Amino acid sequence: MVDKTLILRKLSALDEYLNQISEYANITLEAYAGDWKIQRIIERTLQMMIETCLDISGHIISDEKFRMPETYADMFRILVEKSILSQSRIDAFEKMARFRNIVVHDYERIDPEIVIGILKNNLGDFEDFKASIIKYLK
Repeated sequence: MVDKTLILRKLSALDEYLNQISEYANITLEAYAGDWKIQRIIERTLQMMIETCLDISGHIISDEKFRMPETYADMFRILVEKSILSQSRIDAFEKMARFRNIVVHDYERIDPEIVIGILKNNLGDFEDFKASIIKYLK
């Protein structure tokens, strides 16, 4: 049985991170690229947001005894297979997992344009994830 309290607590943390990162939603590429502190804040917050989604996914997969994921991206695929996440959103969720891996393992490969693109175009992916999980919990 899925621990709804735990998942709701993690969704609350995701909301907090979304509110915090929204402060940077209108940052320019130049401002981001020119300030290592801002880079660190944004990249780490995005990492925490993605890992929160992965934690939630992992709890659901484990508690429901779904198949074992092979990668982080596969965690999202499993939730699509079980109709918890929408098939139409899988590309966005797989990109989240890839971005997380770059942030965690290959710092020198972080492309400022990708980060700014995420801030301007993809924060809604986290809202979609949250809405899907809430719908699943009901």
